[in-house]
Amino acid sequence: MQRILTGIQCTGRPHLGNVLGAMLPTLQLAANPTNDTFIFLADLHTLTTLKDSQERRNNVYAAAAAWLALGLDPEKVTFYRQSKVPAVCELVWYLSCFTPYPMLANAHAFKDKADRVSMVSTGLFTYPVLMAADILLYHADIVPVGKDQLQHLEITRDIATSFNNQYGSIFRLPQALIDNSIATVPGIDGQKMSKSYHNTIDIFLPEKELRKVVMHIQTDSKSVADPKNPDSCIVFKLYSLLANPADIATMRQNYIVGGYGYGQAKEALFTAIVEKFAAARKKFNEYITDIHAVEEILIWGEAKASVVATETLNKVRTELGY
Repeated sequence: MQRILTGIQCTGRPHLGNVLGAMLPTLQLAANPTNDTFIFLADLHTLTTLKDSQERRNNVYAAAAAWLALGLDPEKVTFYRQSKVPAVCELVWYLSCFTPYPMLANAHAFKDKADRVSMVSTGLFTYPVLMAADILLYHADIVPVGKDQLQHLEITRDIATSFNNQYGSIFRLPQALIDNSIATVPGIDGQKMSKSYHNTIDIFLPEKELRKVVMHIQTDSKSVADPKNPDSCIVFKLYSLLANPADIATMRQNYIVGGYGYGQAKEALFTAIVEKFAAARKKFNEYITDIHAVEEILIWGEAKASVVATETLNKVRTELGY
C-alpha cells in the first residue's frame, strides 16, 4: 500500500481550478483501496499572506465542506487541519537546520519577490521547509503536484536526503505525481485560474451570483453573427472541461458557423456547472451550515494524523539526541 498526501491552501474558498485540477483527481486516487490517502487543509501556509483570523477560519471550513461535498469519505481518508497537528512546526525547525540558505533563496516563492525583499517574511522564505515537513512527517510515497510545485518536492527530497545521510533512513523520499492529462483551468480573464489573480469561479456560489461571475468571462468583440474561434475562447475552454463530448462538438460547430453569441455560450457553461455539480452544491450548503458536523470530522481526522506524526517526531528527536 502506498501513501498519498496532498494539501490545499485556505486563502479563499476552493474554485473550479482547484476542483478539476486537484480535488477530484485526488479523490479518484483515494477511491483506490491500495492507497492510504492523507488530505490536509494547509492553514499554516496561509499566514504568509492572510492575517485575518476569522477569514482564515471561514476559509478552512469552506475548504473542508468542499472536500466532503465532492465525495471525501473521512472513514477512508485521513482528513485534517495542518495547524491542529503541531508536530509539523517542531519538525520545521529540525529540517531548517539541514536546509542550506541558497536552496531557499532559489525557491520560486522567494525569487518571485526577491526584488521586493522588504515584503518577504521569514515565513515566506522558509515556506518550502514547512512543505517538506508536511510531507516527511507522514511518510508520503506519492505527492500529487502541478508542474509549478515540482521544485518544492525536489527541495523536500533534498532536505530528507541530507537528514538521512547523517542519521540513517528516517524519512521516506516522496515521488511527485504529475497528471499531464489534467489541463490548466483558465480563469475568467484567460490567465491560470488562481485566487491571487482574483479570476476564479466558485462553483458553490448561489446560482444568481455564480451566473453573474460566468457572464463576466472575458471574450472578444465579435458579434453574434460572426464565426468565432473556439480554441481561443475562454468560455469554450471551460465548457470543454465540463460538458460531454457531443455537447462540446455541438458548441464547437456553433462557433465555427456563426450565428451563436458569447452570451449563449456563457449560458451553456453556467448550466453545465450547475448540472455537473448539483449534488456537490447541495451537500456543500448542508455542511457549511452545520459547522459542528465538519468540526467533528476534522477532529477525528486530526487524531488519526497525530498518531503518525508523533511516531515520526519521536524517531527524529531520538536521532537528534532530544
